[in-house]
Amino acid sequence: MSPRLQITARDFELKDWIKDEITRKAEKLDEYYSRIIRCRVVIEIPHHHRREGILYNVRIDMTVPGRELVVEREPNQDFNAAIRDSFDTAYRILEEYSQKQRGEVKLHEGPPVARISKLFPDEGYGILTTPDGADIYFHENSVIKDDFARLAVGMEVRFTEEQGEKGPQASSVIVVERKSPVRSSQGPTGS
Repeated sequence: MSPRLQITARDFELKDWIKDEITRKAEKLDEYYSRIIRCRVVIEIPHHHRREGILYNVRIDMTVPGRELVVEREPNQDFNAAIRDSFDTAYRILEEYSQKQRGEVKLHEGPPVARISKLFPDEGYGILTTPDGADIYFHENSVIKDDFARLAVGMEVRFTEEQGEKGPQASSVIVVERKSPVRSSQGPTGS
């Protein structure tokens, strides 16, 4: 993979041990899916937060026959975790792509739909209820393209389900519909 691997650091100097670790992980990707044409890994520090400290962002662009596969996760304070999580995601994306190429994956209409049935803002989590009545836990970090604080009971969402330690949970939640959420407090009636 080395000739096809490009490692770039933005806003900091990349140490040799980091390059070696990234090269090792990229070679494992190549072992799984040998048709990777190019793999570009960009590590950056988007901004320094006073409360959260330094956040590391790892982006992986993989060129494969007919596609460009991109991995971009939320920045992480833990440098090693940021690299590990990004490569774990890259492995899953390559696995899905290779299954589609072999015709092993059924095409679905899209992620399942549910409604937010309970919110616990102080604890940072909520519960989704699916049309068949199943309850799915979700954490505030699972909310994509929206702010957890802006969610309300009754909102329609799409989600990706995975098995957690205590049962089903949503690994990603995207708000679909903002109409008619149920408010937890009553306003003036206007009479």
